[in-house]
Amino acid sequence: MAIELWQALAIRAGLATRFVEYPTLRELVDATANGQIDVAVTNLTINQERAQSIDFTQPWYDAGLRIMVADGQGAGFWDVVAGLQESGHLRAYLWLGLVIVAATIALTLFDRRFDKEFPRDWPSGLAESFHHVMSIATSGKTARKKMFGAFGRFLSAVWLVCGVAVLAYVTSSVTSVMTAAAITSRIDGLSDLPGKTIGVFSGSVAETYSASIGLDTRSYRGIEDAVAALRAGNVQAVVADAPVLEYYSHTRGGTGLTVVGPIFNPDKYGFATPLDSPLSREITLDLLGAHEDGTVERLRTKYFGNER
Repeated sequence: MAIELWQALAIRAGLATRFVEYPTLRELVDATANGQIDVAVTNLTINQERAQSIDFTQPWYDAGLRIMVADGQGAGFWDVVAGLQESGHLRAYLWLGLVIVAATIALTLFDRRFDKEFPRDWPSGLAESFHHVMSIATSGKTARKKMFGAFGRFLSAVWLVCGVAVLAYVTSSVTSVMTAAAITSRIDGLSDLPGKTIGVFSGSVAETYSASIGLDTRSYRGIEDAVAALRAGNVQAVVADAPVLEYYSHTRGGTGLTVVGPIFNPDKYGFATPLDSPLSREITLDLLGAHEDGTVERLRTKYFGNER
């Protein structure tokens, strides 16, 4: 949008244009401040720090920051494992495993002595007992024949109760940890960013703002590099100017990326010139005319749709 708007303004002013591309916003601002270029044409946020070294024109777009995340965000396998460890459930699972091993050995010794039909070789016997113990632990059902009359039935009932309790504990603990992990790992807005690694553009307002609120950031040269890092899982989200993210998401349909949450840290875009450049006033007058005749609004609708 910035390029097309500038082309419209250049026609109004009768200016010839030669575009020079810079890898980062910081390099573009420095080139403008040093007089290497006449006008910085991009989605350049107007702020006090930049205004000390360059002149801004009339704002041409109301913007702010938003967040881009990968679709299907949620807790992975290792997130669940970490949650189980932090909550102490892994230790309990270890004890349950030891109890199952001990029960398997004890049941094998018991059956080898009292059950004439029980397999005599140790591998088959242990496998039979392990299957019986796991059947009780996972389904609450005993696969063994009744032995020792009423006392045997009582022992079977105790086994069943223990099996149901174990199954209920494992199911509830895993479910609760998965739910908590999904909630804590999901990003829906600014409040979900602390504790996550965030991708930002080098020299951008998003980089400065994210650092000011203590977020863990990694800087990238532009949207393509940041998105590649997001897809690779090197960052959990990308924070950048809302129009940049919205345009990328809008024009790259089916890319598995979503822009989430409301706009925060609202700001305005403007073109920039070196300090005291006569072009600044001339461009501002043409921008006012572009606002009044609907040129800016038509371009906004073209690039971002009707929703605002």
